[in-house]
Amino acid sequence: MGSLRTNERSRYPLTTAAQTRTFTTEIEGMPFEIGLGRLAPNALAACTVRYGDTVLLVTVCDGEPRVGIDFFPLTVDYEERMYAIGKIPGSFFRREGRPGTDATLAARMTDRPIRPLFPKGFKREVQVVATLLSSDRQNPGEPLATTAASTVLNISPLPFEGPVSSVRVGRIGGRLKAFPTYQEAAQSDLELTVAATNDSIVMIEAGAKQIPEDELIEAIAYAERICRQLNELQAQIIREFGRPKMEWHKPAEDASLQQRVARYLDGLGDAALQAVQSEGFSGIDQMGRQVFAELSREDHTLDEKTARAAAEVGLKALVRSRVLTLGLRADGRTPEQIRPLQAEVGVLPRVHGSALFQRGETQVLSVATLGALRDRAKLDNIDPTEWKMFMHHYNFPPFSTGEARPLRGAGRREIGHGMMGEKALQAVLPSFEEFPYTLRVVSDVISSNGSTSQASICASTMALMDAGVPIEAPVAGIAMGLMTTPDESEYRILTDIAGIEDAFGDMDFKVAGTERGVTAVQMDIKLKRLPPNFMHEVFNRARDARLKILEVMLRAIPEPRDEVGEYAPKITTIKIDPSKIGAVIGPGGRVINAIIAATGASIDVQEDGSIFVGGANADGVRQAVRQIQGLTKEIMPGELFDGTVSRIMSFGAFVEILPGKDGMVHISELAEGRVERVEDVVQVGDKVRVKVLEIDNLGRVNLSMRDVDHEGSVGLSADEARREERAPGGDRGPRGGGGGGGGDRGPRGGGGSRGGGGG
Repeated sequence: MGSLRTNERSRYPLTTAAQTRTFTTEIEGMPFEIGLGRLAPNALAACTVRYGDTVLLVTVCDGEPRVGIDFFPLTVDYEERMYAIGKIPGSFFRREGRPGTDATLAARMTDRPIRPLFPKGFKREVQVVATLLSSDRQNPGEPLATTAASTVLNISPLPFEGPVSSVRVGRIGGRLKAFPTYQEAAQSDLELTVAATNDSIVMIEAGAKQIPEDELIEAIAYAERICRQLNELQAQIIREFGRPKMEWHKPAEDASLQQRVARYLDGLGDAALQAVQSEGFSGIDQMGRQVFAELSREDHTLDEKTARAAAEVGLKALVRSRVLTLGLRADGRTPEQIRPLQAEVGVLPRVHGSALFQRGETQVLSVATLGALRDRAKLDNIDPTEWKMFMHHYNFPPFSTGEARPLRGAGRREIGHGMMGEKALQAVLPSFEEFPYTLRVVSDVISSNGSTSQASICASTMALMDAGVPIEAPVAGIAMGLMTTPDESEYRILTDIAGIEDAFGDMDFKVAGTERGVTAVQMDIKLKRLPPNFMHEVFNRARDARLKILEVMLRAIPEPRDEVGEYAPKITTIKIDPSKIGAVIGPGGRVINAIIAATGASIDVQEDGSIFVGGANADGVRQAVRQIQGLTKEIMPGELFDGTVSRIMSFGAFVEILPGKDGMVHISELAEGRVERVEDVVQVGDKVRVKVLEIDNLGRVNLSMRDVDHEGSVGLSADEARREERAPGGDRGPRGGGGGGGGDRGPRGGGGSRGGGGG
């Protein structure tokens, strides 16, 4: 058969730039433009979409029909070109590499609404590629991709049953806004993406700051209206440029085979359902082999793949019929029933925070790790956000389903599930100013039988609480399902769907949130339309389930730990005058590196004067903080310091009184009486006690070793030192005379030993 491209291009306008057709509608006071005819003439169909100065090129091409496969080979790619923002990529070879997280999520979000609009049984290879050509770094390109993909599929000969459009909605100051800018999104308490046909919503993706369900439903309805406006724009294009659709007929099912399979499964009774429920997808495979073995005894020409496919169809009908007619699920639960729950924290000994959450056979282990500012993720993408302070990573190893498969890197599914968890938890995290840590949570699926992404949210919440992260409220997630009759006149909503119900059902609706409201939503459907008033019903059912799960979680850990764990870094934030940053860093980083080497602490200095000091050893952190405070304090005449002789000149000695800060002791101030040579009194490296005489108009510090008979802490004036000496309960040892006893002291905190020493 070959590709459709060669024979089906006649009505596609292969035109020059001057003949490009542009179709426009206005959204939020800005033109939303779809252009045809200028770019990619060899594609089966292509268009550009522009909003502001963000421009996306979307193409579709097809390949050969794939014989013998049981899925639709649709590939959707989203490519970000760094030239779109006038930037050279930061990679070693200075070219774009594999798609980043944002691009992967954009491809996934484009795929989800268009895939169910192809007819079931269609097996031709189809590839949709969205390429970001220009970005104004205000208007994101990702929300534009679905509308453009639908446009090219609609005007192509492929049997696509669109149009479908998508819109991203924010809520800034209580006002809903379509296609918010990056800057507006940062101020929004909602990030909602909705895709809808003229008949129904087909996809929802949302992150929210504990928004009540009714307010979220209102935002979804607003988004659906915008989608219909964009669908009308597509309809104009289809009327002018749409081509006749290719002839395609769904492969005929072998009714006789299906009847034989149904009779065999009916004969097994509950045993068939129990095998599928307990073993999940491997149970389906086993049942398929069992069906083939049985039926092939009578029909030696029966193909195994055909028999196994028929067995899956029969199992699906059996599961759905039981739910719709009896209100019972494969595992015996009612539609509203949640599987048994277990929650535990502190399951690993050396990590910063850990939790194990189990729902039925689904088991997720989440581990929270606290890091310093320098551990944040550097982002190199189109989004103007430069740094990421919180990461949630989701892993789905093959042993979780009892399979032996090669271990690969994170795929689109893992990235998507991880990002939903990230959105769900982001809403309740403390600000960096309140809790100055970089946070990473890893969720490992240890056992899977459906709803693993929502179990990862529950486990991650508890891991953060176990790590001492002061979250605003605990978050729980639940996956809801839907099964409808063939004519879609009746339906059942299922709470906490298992793997088999996800595979055989009509919808996957995930909702995460707190007791107060929703923090994340993800919905995909396999139907052409949703039942009326469905949103209110499913959100209410999800809320009831969420509250039950939160009760179990709070029994395991009622509130976050008061302090971070024993093995977590201790981080302190201090603020200094930005003009003194140079004093902390020192020439070539000498001062800051010396503090790090001496204390073992990590030090991150920001341009606004914020300094984050962290380390596993609390004493080292405190010592580093004291040294930084000493560096940045104003030195006053009369203060006493313990210093180290750093240089000797013929006229005096230079003494380092604070890290990176030297003062000079003139030869006449080294000791009582006449001193012939500086070396007669001090040597380089000697520890000495000095008093500040003055700071001259050039900022130079003049010191004296003559009048330092009174001890005190670093930075104390002589009078303060005398008062400290007289204070009761001191831990000072006896002193020698004449300024002796100046030992190897560091900064003191109200006490501490001193050694002997200097003149």
